Amino acid sequence: MFVHKMWNDEELVKMIKGDGIPFPMLSDPGGKIGSVYGVYDENIGVDIRGRFIIDPDGIIQSYEMLIPPVGRNINEALRQLQAFQLVRASGGSEATPSGWKPGKKTLKPGPDLVGNVWKEWTTDLAFDE
Repeated sequence: MFVHKMWNDEELVKMIKGDGIPFPMLSDPGGKIGSVYGVYDENIGVDIRGRFIIDPDGIIQSYEMLIPPVGRNINEALRQLQAFQLVRASGGSEATPSGWKPGKKTLKPGPDLVGNVWKEWTTDLAFDE
């Protein structure tokens, strides 16, 4: 947890507006939590780095695991979190396409959308590269 604090206080605050990441990071000495999620490597005694988005009902909605040399993208993690929150708040009446950002158009799931996502995508949903 001390490494996380130093990383946030000395690095992330310089890269992310505000006070660093807006959520707590987890430290798991001994791998108890990592074992539950299948990311604890017993051979080296550490968890594989991962990000889990868990909804208020305790259901994993998304996860990503990367080897340490591959960087993670906090902006993408936050975008996904916002997308999950929007979809949950809508009760499933809205869907967020790839690259969706808050304030951008969503899709309305239903029979009329089947086979027609491309029409919505090419006319209104193209995202910034």
